[in-house]
Amino acid sequence: MSLDEVRQKIDSIDQQLLRLLNERAELVHAVGEIKRKDDLDIYVPGREDQLLRKLAEINRAQNGRLTERAIRAIYREIMSAALALEDSLKIAYLGPTGSWTHQAAVNKFGHCVEYLAEASTEGVFGRVAAQTADYGVLPIEHSTEGAVHHTLDHLADSPLQIYAEILWKADAAVMAQGPNGTITEIHGRAQMLARCRPWLAQAFPAAQLIESASSSAAATLAAQNPSVAALGTPLSAELHALRVIATSPREYATQTRFIILGRRSGPPSGNDNTMLMIHSKDRVGALMEVLQVFAARNVNVRQIENRPTPCGTQARFFLEISGHHSDAALQQAITALEEHAVQVKTLGSYPAPGWVEER
Repeated sequence: MSLDEVRQKIDSIDQQLLRLLNERAELVHAVGEIKRKDDLDIYVPGREDQLLRKLAEINRAQNGRLTERAIRAIYREIMSAALALEDSLKIAYLGPTGSWTHQAAVNKFGHCVEYLAEASTEGVFGRVAAQTADYGVLPIEHSTEGAVHHTLDHLADSPLQIYAEILWKADAAVMAQGPNGTITEIHGRAQMLARCRPWLAQAFPAAQLIESASSSAAATLAAQNPSVAALGTPLSAELHALRVIATSPREYATQTRFIILGRRSGPPSGNDNTMLMIHSKDRVGALMEVLQVFAARNVNVRQIENRPTPCGTQARFFLEISGHHSDAALQQAITALEEHAVQVKTLGSYPAPGWVEER
């Protein structure tokens, strides 16, 4: 075929795609009407994950040229457009604009919903509690820095719960107005500069590394000065009209767990985790006794984190458990703990992530 003939076929396929996308939108609208009538959540993470996995399997069966990551990215935006049509979904996140949390939120919910930057964890919790945001996105664990205790402490004191989870693998981007050779300074957050220092020293030997309050502040400075580059997210480069001139090698990537904060737990998906907060007496063997209760009922404790309490006579543990809080075995374990004067608070059940988001 000639180039014109190929382009005509593409135009014909695009017309079919638009027709089918609008048909899909009508069906999604019908689903939204049913959910509103029955007071159900518009966004259901378990259903979303099942759909994306099914589409990836269909693509493999058809020997499709598109990769699974491409399929997920395309349908992420299709679903984002549907969510925006149905409920004008609002997502609060720990800012500033262009932060790693913002990038993770956009990769999860797409570009079509509304995003609200908050300067603090308290701000994100406040937005969701006041119902001026539908969900909040917050970091809960860094692969290099461990648990984000500020998020855990707020979950302990709030009626809000973990609704879903995002696993995010981040490559740092160096962004600037001009080419590599004109860069004399690279600005970025202290932790990211420290992690990427060996690579930056090799790739930009003439550039001075300077700490910045945030990736967004660094990008703002780079947008004002062509000899300055910023270390941050690809999203920050888009927002500040900068060009990504280098991306960190994979060995410098970090993985972060983010929670999607909601006003209730996610519904059972068939493959879930649950976060519990346990208060017990601060004495020898207290944690062992708690773990034995779960082991006796064949309930897997995936992760443990401890935090201090205002009262020195109690120990506080955060446990991530395999399963949903509505599972019979988990309910029996919680009942058994409470019978032994151990306080248990469910901080949310959410689908176990089977896909690592990255960009």
